[in-house]
Formats: sequence, structure tokens, C-alpha cells
Amino acid sequence: MRSPDPDPNADVKTMDLLSVMGYCLMIYVIMQIVRFIRADADFTLLWAEYLGNKPETKLFKKVVWITGASTGVGEELAYQLAKLGASLVLSSRSEVALQRVKQHCLDHSTLQEEDILVLTLDLNETSSHEAATKSVIKHFGEIDILVNNAGRSQRSLFLDTHFDVYKAIMQLNFLGTVSMTKCVLPYMVKREKGQIVTVSSLAGLVAAPASTGYASSKHALQGFFNSLRPELANYPGIVISMVCPGLVHSNIVKNAFTEEMNKTVTESCVESRKMPTARCARLMLIGMANELKEMWISDQPLLFYVYLWQYAPTWAWLIADKVSVKRIKNLKSGLDADATYFGKIKVKTA
Repeated sequence: MRSPDPDPNADVKTMDLLSVMGYCLMIYVIMQIVRFIRADADFTLLWAEYLGNKPETKLFKKVVWITGASTGVGEELAYQLAKLGASLVLSSRSEVALQRVKQHCLDHSTLQEEDILVLTLDLNETSSHEAATKSVIKHFGEIDILVNNAGRSQRSLFLDTHFDVYKAIMQLNFLGTVSMTKCVLPYMVKREKGQIVTVSSLAGLVAAPASTGYASSKHALQGFFNSLRPELANYPGIVISMVCPGLVHSNIVKNAFTEEMNKTVTESCVESRKMPTARCARLMLIGMANELKEMWISDQPLLFYVYLWQYAPTWAWLIADKVSVKRIKNLKSGLDADATYFGKIKVKTA
């Protein structure tokens, strides 16, 4: 029996199929490039935004303790969580500011008075953290999520900065956060579930000239929690999440350490082109709802810089050297370090 004659158009059909696949691949690559140019977070977090769990369902009725809840990202987190129906513990050093945040939450949500606990707290006073934790447990019976948000930034050059500033920033940003975690984690281990969310920074991943103390404290947090996470491997219900924001609207520059303990930045106009606080908080909630281990939250070009630092460090160092020269020059000229990205922004110190 004679075999069928080969299709004379088979090669043409194969070429046409390869061409279509090539065009599809090219379109896909172009789409991903466009997405990346417009991205304000890492791809994993953005995929979670579109395809993952929604905060509206995953965070409803959760007990969330937020440190640094009286301003900036912490304050906005409180507002958005209140609308989601989460019970809140609001902590910072300012009772007045916390009461203002609480009232706003009550006015714009269905939460009742007993759903929000105001608890003044100073991260530096580590001896008070255990008692504060017991107060939360007494009020709510549990802590589902701890958000380690409180901390301060820094704007000064290493050669000009007193050593006391480095001790203070490590005590506050690093040791204060470790102390809070030390107090809360045993309750989560007992229940075998919970989530610890720590607000680090892109400065915890890459070089941050003119912020050596701040970057050190955030690098320390990254190392601590990345090492703690595998220690909890026997407790899969406990999630450690690191949030690494870039430039976001807040008072972080105004409240930053400078070269002296009693000298802080009191005025800055760099805020206008930073990420809106509401967007940063929303992305954090998405990451929390999807239990992401790490979240990069930033507009371009800083997001690209972090990807470069992660996957092509040699190129990143070349950029870091050039950026450092400009940041140092800006700082010495009375400009904020972030003016490197946004132009000439005058600041004052007092």
C-alpha cells in the first residue's frame, strides 16, 4: 500500500505557524516592557493585585496592631483597614494624634468604639512592650497581624554625623522592632497562626548614600526577618512579610535624623512627586492578603534600580556611584537627598 504523498504546503504552514508564534512572543515582550515602565510595585505584587486574594475578604475581622499609626503610611493603613472591617490597635507616642486617627476611622467605617484600641507606645522604651502586648491580648484576645511601621529616616553624611545618631537610629528602627516582635510572636506561636509585617525600605535592599544609618537599620531588619522566617518553618501558619517602599508621601523627611541628635529637617517640598500614601497602603494590604514574603513598592525609576541591583549588581554599582555624587552635592547645597530624583528641592534644618 503506497504511503500518502507529503503535503507540498507543509513547510509553508510550519513557517506561518512559527511567524505567528514569533509575533505573539514579540507582542508579549512589548506588553511586559510597557507594564514595567508603568509599574509601581514588583511583578509578584502586581499579579497579586489582579489575580490574588482581595483584602476585603482576607483582612475582614482581623485584629491588626499598627505601630507608627498617627501619621503617614501607618495612619493611611488604619483608615483603609477600618473600611475593610478590621479591628485595630493604634500605637505611637502621641495620644492626641492617635485619638484623631481613631475618630476618623469611626466616622468613615462601621467599626464601633470597642473595635479600636488606642495604645500609646514608644519603641525606644522596650521594657514597656510586654505590658502593651498583654493589654492588646486582654482587649481583643488575639493579635492576627502586627505591622511594625514606626521608625525614623536620616539625612546626613557619615563624616559629619555624630556616633550617637547611629546608636539612636539602630535602637529605634531595629531593636525597637525586634522587641515588639519578641513580645508578640509567642502568642502567634501558641495559636500557630499570625502575620508579622515589617515596613523596611528600598534602602534596606540597595545603597542609600546620605542615609547610612537609616539604610543600616533597614538592612538589619531584612537580615533579621529573613533569618527568622526559616526558624518558623514548623509553623506554616505564621507569615513574615517585609514591605520595601520607595519614595512615598509622609513626614519621614521632616522627622529624619541629621548629623546631630537635636537637629532635624523641619521643612521639605519634595513630596509632590512621591507615591500617594493611599496607593502605598493599598499595595501593602494586597501583599498582606496574599501573604507575600517581600513587597517592593515604588514608582520608576527607583523600581528599575532595585531590579538592576538584584539581577545585575555590577551595572547597579555604576549607577550608584553617579547617583551618590549628586546626592552628596545636593545635601551640601541645602537640598534634600531625594532631590537627586526630583530636581532642586530646598530644605531647612533646625
